[in-house]
Amino acid sequence: MASKGRAHLHRRILHELVDQNRTLSDLHVAATSQNVINTVQLAPVPSISGIAVIVKKNGSFQPQAGTKLSPLSTNSQTPTSMIHASQLPGKKVYPSVPRIPLPAISSTRVSYAAGTSIVTPRIRRSKGLGASKTTPSNQYVKQLLTSPVQLDKASLSPGIKTTLILDYDIANDTGSLVSASPIKLHISNLGITPRFSRDGGKGGHLNGQHLFIFDDTSSFQTSNGDLTSSGELTSFVSSSVAIDVGSNGLQEKALNLQDGIGEYSDDVGRLRGFAPLTLGEEAFNKQMSGGGDRYAVWPESSIIPIDATTAVIYASLVYNKVDMSNQQANYTYMGNSLLRVTAGDAFGPSAERISKLLFTEDEVPWGTLGGIRSWGPDGVGGSDGRVYLFGKTDDGVLVARTNPKGLADRESYEYWNGSSWSADMLPKTATSFAIKSQVEDMDLFYSPRHLTFIMVYMSPFTDNTFYFRALNSSGAILPPYSPGGDRKADFVENILKHPWSPEEKLYEAPKPNEGYAYSGSVHRGYFGEDDITNGGQKMLLSWTAKTGMDAGSPRTGYELQTAVIEFE
Repeated sequence: MASKGRAHLHRRILHELVDQNRTLSDLHVAATSQNVINTVQLAPVPSISGIAVIVKKNGSFQPQAGTKLSPLSTNSQTPTSMIHASQLPGKKVYPSVPRIPLPAISSTRVSYAAGTSIVTPRIRRSKGLGASKTTPSNQYVKQLLTSPVQLDKASLSPGIKTTLILDYDIANDTGSLVSASPIKLHISNLGITPRFSRDGGKGGHLNGQHLFIFDDTSSFQTSNGDLTSSGELTSFVSSSVAIDVGSNGLQEKALNLQDGIGEYSDDVGRLRGFAPLTLGEEAFNKQMSGGGDRYAVWPESSIIPIDATTAVIYASLVYNKVDMSNQQANYTYMGNSLLRVTAGDAFGPSAERISKLLFTEDEVPWGTLGGIRSWGPDGVGGSDGRVYLFGKTDDGVLVARTNPKGLADRESYEYWNGSSWSADMLPKTATSFAIKSQVEDMDLFYSPRHLTFIMVYMSPFTDNTFYFRALNSSGAILPPYSPGGDRKADFVENILKHPWSPEEKLYEAPKPNEGYAYSGSVHRGYFGEDDITNGGQKMLLSWTAKTGMDAGSPRTGYELQTAVIEFE
């Protein structure tokens, strides 16, 4: 379906005429693991299956030299992004650092309000932190570049073809590289200092790092590292990621974001993409380069944590058609794809596409608006409980849920029909709303300080404003793992049992140079013990602003802006 009525598919084109034959398709902007919230208290980490694990001073978990760890993923297949050292040129070899399957640990102290009643959220103050800056990595991972699949003539005609999604494997030159054993990869210095223009920027706290995950991203080549020089566009991809370094937001300063070395394809900073593409999608994009047609994978929501080290995103699959005569873009939503996200790797965060097409274009876009983890008695980071998803319609928000092991299994999902859970999927015309309100971007979370749930959202009316509501229950809502909580209760189910408070204004973002603020998000967990999701008073908001500046400016295209909100 053509999606002219959907604002989030209406957004923008950074540069649709990029010579995509020069890119490796899709980008991952990752980072070194230097972000740690100073107030977080890390619990001692036990040995895993007899393997000693140490905790570095910056909070990043790393194995002792010579240890062998089982893979994090339960998928028995080797991740397609892995490349053996025998495929790589060069003499120096970087030692592999596998992702570590850490047990559930409570790394942040959570404080709950006293009493048996909910506490009404009230805003004390707010402060804009301005535009975030990016400090690019200065290295990349040399890799053997594969020849793209050659599609037949029928597949190369413009238009949506789900066979390009479903009938092809994941392209191993897309998605961020990971430093997983037994891989040994050659590390080299970048020959330039790349500059980025990127759109989106939602994310969350995962495994000691705070992720900012973007949609369409352009990278520019600068001359001799001069960030004020006119830049040449080197790649354009549909997703990227960075991590916050320095924790500037804790001092209420503009954030500093950094990509990881696993995102780059070569020494001029061409990008691989955070969300991997299939071989069919990649080949179509390369062979149709310059014609205005492409497939894109947009991670448009905050991450949904699944355990202590992994999260998921239900990323939108989009077909983009540009009229080359007037540069007008038309976006068509094709369904969504399930990404499993990990952080803490030496090469930066990464995403594994565990379902290429989970929900289709004719169904409610379950999960693309985001969701919330309903932790069980094991507590935050445990493996029990459920995963709730939100489905946006024109008039409100529907709810589905599943168990953490059934994420990629459509048969495991059940849907709220207004009075009970049903295995029958709701149609787009359903009215059993958990939230009867038009929303564009939304985050819903539990606040221990207020003993209830809070939702933060932007409206589809492009007014540059964040709004919030609180769940009005007759008594305090407590998680099953909290003092006094019911260990048998699914506490997130409360969002279906109680009304929401009237809409209140949370924050009005400055009007951008062009257009309006969009892709608004709450970055849950950013402030550690002071974060509203841990019983504190603070909340970090982010949004995208169009700068209206050309490639010669360090602020070219789009930028991520942030603000801090403090509650009473």
